[in-house]
Amino acid sequence: MSQASTAPFDAADFQRKAQQLCDYGKICYERGWSPATSSNYSIRLNDDLCALTSSGKHKGQLTPQDILVVDMQGQAVTQGKPSAETLLHTQLYQFDRTIGAVLHTHSPNAVLVSHITRADSLRIEGWELLKALNGITTHDTHIDIPVFDNTQDIAQLAHEVDTVMAKQSIHAYLIRGHGIYTWGRDIEECFRHLEALECLMQYELTLRQLPRA
Repeated sequence: MSQASTAPFDAADFQRKAQQLCDYGKICYERGWSPATSSNYSIRLNDDLCALTSSGKHKGQLTPQDILVVDMQGQAVTQGKPSAETLLHTQLYQFDRTIGAVLHTHSPNAVLVSHITRADSLRIEGWELLKALNGITTHDTHIDIPVFDNTQDIAQLAHEVDTVMAKQSIHAYLIRGHGIYTWGRDIEECFRHLEALECLMQYELTLRQLPRA
């Protein structure tokens, strides 16, 4: 594959971040959030490039050779096949330059709660664990997680996400019957958000199963 014309990247930094994606991929797989070849993860390298998991790779068996570099138009600049959903990663990096990592997973919690939520957002409120999300300092609040319909038109979906993010501050979004996207300033914060959101979605699913008082 020919390389696109784009800014260079630090090879040592890329290798370090590629290993981080492998390490966190294994954790996501072991927790049942990224079964088989589902999910994709990325880390920003600079304003023009990000490291991204190659398409079709088993997330419990990732190696640095399964990580490629793409530009913000979703084009590969190193060997590897970008995920079909690459533009959903690059949209986030272009929208907010403080975003340093993105995790997209297909956990049972995310898939189920997105499937049964018929509204265009999922409200989560009153839980202490909300304080694990960047910028939240009290349980006495709520977050609204947008829910988008699943589509194969990724460019259109990226545009819809961009439109919503321009109107409200969010920590994540769901794709109906598909999974969740979340992000952070670095991979550690991104994973903290994902871990907290997984628990919060489990709370919501459990609540819906309980009899009404």
